[in-house]
Amino acid sequence: MITGEKKTAAIKSVQVHTKDTGGSSAQVAVLTERIKELTEHLKVNKHDFMARRGLLQMVGKRRRLLRYIAARNPQGYTELIQKLGIRR
Repeated sequence: MITGEKKTAAIKSVQVHTKDTGGSSAQVAVLTERIKELTEHLKVNKHDFMARRGLLQMVGKRRRLLRYIAARNPQGYTELIQKLGIRR
């Protein structure tokens, strides 16, 4: 589970304006943090299949959000994936 401090830091790193807490780029940043934590959990607990299913759902949701961002703002998309360290 992601802590409140990590979630706030992830949102602040990609905010468009000061009150942007639920925009698509903020959602991608939060999902990226959750995916990182869950990946580390699965390295230790290889047989946790429910966590694996949740991870795949999060990756799919992040992919859909990134596709939306890429269609609306291609320049913002490239900046976002560079900032978060996501490959295309």
